[in-house]
Amino acid sequence: MSTVAVTEFIEAPAIEVWRLLTDLSVRAGWLSTADTIEVLTDGRFAPGTAWRETRERPGGDLLVEEFVVVEAAPPRRLVLSSPGIGVNYRITWTLRTVERRRRGCTAVTVQQQAVPTASYGRVLALLFGGLAARAVEGALRRDLADLALAARPAGAAEAA
Repeated sequence: MSTVAVTEFIEAPAIEVWRLLTDLSVRAGWLSTADTIEVLTDGRFAPGTAWRETRERPGGDLLVEEFVVVEAAPPRRLVLSSPGIGVNYRITWTLRTVERRRRGCTAVTVQQQAVPTASYGRVLALLFGGLAARAVEGALRRDLADLALAARPAGAAEAA
C-alpha cells in the first residue's frame, strides 16, 4: 500500500470548506481539472453517495473516476473510495480549525492510499511507485489550491 498526504491552510471556516467538498452541484465549478460531475445516487450527501468525475490529465487525456462516500463526519472528516485498475483508492479529507490573522482558517489534509487488488497492481507499484507518488502529490496539491481559491471570501482577492 502506498500513501500520499498533503496539507493546505485555507482562509475560510471549516463549514465553508466542507460545503464546497460535499456540494456535488458546484464541484466542477471550483475543481479546475474536472470537466463533468455525474451524481449516481439520490438523496443527501452521506455514506453511500456516489458520483462519476471526468477529469483532464496533464497532456489532455480524459480520466473517468467513480467515488463513493465511505464516511462523512461534517465538518471534520470525509472518506471516499474509488476503484482503479489493479488498485483501489481511499481518499481521506481531514479539516481542522486553526486561528490565523484574526479569523478562522482551516488546515485541510488530503491523504490518498492506494491498495493493490491484483498481482500486477503490486508490480506496477514497485516499478512506478516514486513517479506515481509525485504525480498524485501534484494532483492533490492542485485540488487543494482550487479548493482554497473557491473558499476565499468575496473581496479577499482585492484586499490581498
